[in-house]
Amino acid sequence: MHVILSAILLALAILDLVLGTSFLVDPASAASDFGLAIVSTHGESTLRGDMTAFFYVTAFSLAWGAWKRRGDVMWPALGLFGIAFTGRFINVIAQGPYDGWMVPMAVEAFHCIVIIVAMRAWGVPKPDV
Repeated sequence: MHVILSAILLALAILDLVLGTSFLVDPASAASDFGLAIVSTHGESTLRGDMTAFFYVTAFSLAWGAWKRRGDVMWPALGLFGIAFTGRFINVIAQGPYDGWMVPMAVEAFHCIVIIVAMRAWGVPKPDV
């Protein structure tokens, strides 16, 4: 189970690294995939910085956790994807569903579920005293 869990986490880390890199290299194209449009250089800068950070922090957190089999280093990824899922859920309740709303929520929920399973399986290491 630990090998399969590590493999899933590494696959998610690669996905997040690719998404982050797409925002870094070509923010306009990446933004359109997320239903966003750049209207100014400020917006382009925000997408390039913030979205790249979101996905890179997640990718690093998942990869490190999978490599070391440590649940504690995946808190940043769980926080980012948990908040993203919550925001989307609130939007579906407040505004109603839109075309394609289930896919991003499913990806975010899957991230959260896998992270929680890994955290429970691997726990938090005890400090050496």
